Amino acid sequence: PWRICVLLFVRGMLYLSLTVVGVPGNIAVILAFLLLLYQENRLLPADVIVLHLACVNLLVVGVRCLLETLESFYLTRVFGDIGCKAIIFVYRTSRSLSIWLTFVLSAYQCLSIAPPGSRWASARALVAQNLWVVFFFLWLVNTCMSSAAILFSFGTKNDSSLVNHGINVQFCYVFFPSKLSKQANGAGQVGRDVVPMTLMTLASLIILVFLYKHSRQVKGLRSSSSSGGGGGGGGSSGAEQRAAKAVVALVTLYVVMYGVDNGLWVYTLTVKKTLKSSLMSDLRIFFSSLYAALSPLVIIASNRKVNGRLRCVALLHNAALLQDDVTFLLHFEILLHNGNLLHNVAQQCICIFLGFMCCFLTCCF
Repeated sequence: PWRICVLLFVRGMLYLSLTVVGVPGNIAVILAFLLLLYQENRLLPADVIVLHLACVNLLVVGVRCLLETLESFYLTRVFGDIGCKAIIFVYRTSRSLSIWLTFVLSAYQCLSIAPPGSRWASARALVAQNLWVVFFFLWLVNTCMSSAAILFSFGTKNDSSLVNHGINVQFCYVFFPSKLSKQANGAGQVGRDVVPMTLMTLASLIILVFLYKHSRQVKGLRSSSSSGGGGGGGGSSGAEQRAAKAVVALVTLYVVMYGVDNGLWVYTLTVKKTLKSSLMSDLRIFFSSLYAALSPLVIIASNRKVNGRLRCVALLHNAALLQDDVTFLLHFEILLHNGNLLHNVAQQCICIFLGFMCCFLTCCF
């Protein structure tokens, strides 16, 4: 029916918008950090976390939004039983990793503003030295917690008796064997999101309090220096403040997007029968993927290292294009001067015509 076609078109356009913004944005952030690594031969721990976050967000947008777009426009057929199991598993794992990496980033930034020599500064150094252990632990835990998608995801409704314990995800269905298993899985996912959400909100509040106190101290120093003559800055503290503000922006974006996602998820769990429409699941996926699509824009706008590298690449690209244009004009003038332009063009046209004739004769005979 035309109504279903319109809904699929709108659905596809929404996912297409996330894909168009999220895929190039995350790729740009990844390439900027790789360029930074190539130039400086090292990355700071905070940069490593942001790079890992961009890779995970690229997985979220690429695996879920891109494939949903292609399926909505009937460009591919990947949501069979095996496809649904793989896509939902990778999406849930990368989505939860995105949440936990945002928490790790906010926690590390919270430790970075601690005064040198304190216990928190020692904890920051310990985290920086064992960052790969943190990443491995997060991958292990989130992969295990997403394993239910492999067991209970299907491309079609194979058994109508399971309709009371299922979740409609448009092209896929997630069937649970019992009401208890559905509620347990749902509670586990909610807990997996609420715990880092609470912790990163607390870390952001600490950062905001520190920024407020620091701004008051700076105002006091400026007033005293204006009266006594003298001053002092602090480039490193300014960089830490900019990074802290960027982290607070990311956390705020996360809390809004994933708060809506979890609210819709709790509503889905309270429904007794499987919803005939996938609207709730689509809204959940859209809002959770919106963070993965918009976060690289926040990173590019707030991170001077990423911004600077991308500007350098853009300038080099424009210079190369300008050089190509100048080279083309010089060749054009040389050809005109030698009188060989018409001869070369005619020769190319004859070669193309002979090529088409050969293809035509080959198809005929």
